[in-house]
Amino acid sequence: MRILSIQDISCYGQCSLTVALPILSSLGVETAILPTAILSTHTAGFKGYTFLDLQHELPKIEAHWNQEGIRFDAVYTGYLGNTDDVQVALSIAKGKLNRGPLIVDPAFGDHGKLYPGFDKAYVESMANLVREADVLLPNLTEACALLGIPYVERPSKEEIQEIFAKLHLLGVKTIVLKGIGNNETSTGIAVSHNGEIQYYSHPKLPRDFHGTGDVFASVFVGGYLQGLSPIASGTLAADFVCDAIKNTIDDPAHGYGVKFEPLLTALGEKLISLK
Repeated sequence: MRILSIQDISCYGQCSLTVALPILSSLGVETAILPTAILSTHTAGFKGYTFLDLQHELPKIEAHWNQEGIRFDAVYTGYLGNTDDVQVALSIAKGKLNRGPLIVDPAFGDHGKLYPGFDKAYVESMANLVREADVLLPNLTEACALLGIPYVERPSKEEIQEIFAKLHLLGVKTIVLKGIGNNETSTGIAVSHNGEIQYYSHPKLPRDFHGTGDVFASVFVGGYLQGLSPIASGTLAADFVCDAIKNTIDDPAHGYGVKFEPLLTALGEKLISLK
């Protein structure tokens, strides 16, 4: 199993490729990378971060890989940075390089707002990539933005069903919607696959951390590509995020990510037990 992950490198802060690589490796998935940009830190909680756009290198890398006959069993995209990067990701995912599914984490917003540097044009460009996705991993903010509908913090099951129906109309086969059923004590995910919607709830912990969406997506991808069902992969990912938050929550200085690394051995063992 060899996959390609297309997203940025944040040199400091536990997110994007610095999260995807160790998690996917621990789950037995060889992972090549295509960095869309290099940031000194991630964009949340830091000021004055540097941003080096690598968009001019991406087509050259794609061309070289094609020249070498390199092929991937799946493509997993995360934070891409700009509309040109989205187009490169689309070209690779639908071209000769990829012989498997395209798994898309939109990674452009949360809590009803877009991340810094993103706008409506980026969301529209991301929608083009989403239309080609086999699996989509949005949170509520991203799902609503992709559909051009108002953000709903606590949607009813009927509203969730409507969101799924509209996303499937874009062409997506499998959708894992994060941040569902929020209340004072719990949150969860909803998975729409093969005409069935399944839910999984887990405890809502009293502190938010950056990078947990990337942790979730990477665990999901590893589980899914190792043969777990979408709901089993989502459950594995949600539980791991909870464990990582619990492992970090008592450290007030560690707000830029979660301490997931000490838990990777147990994650790999859990995957083996589920297969």
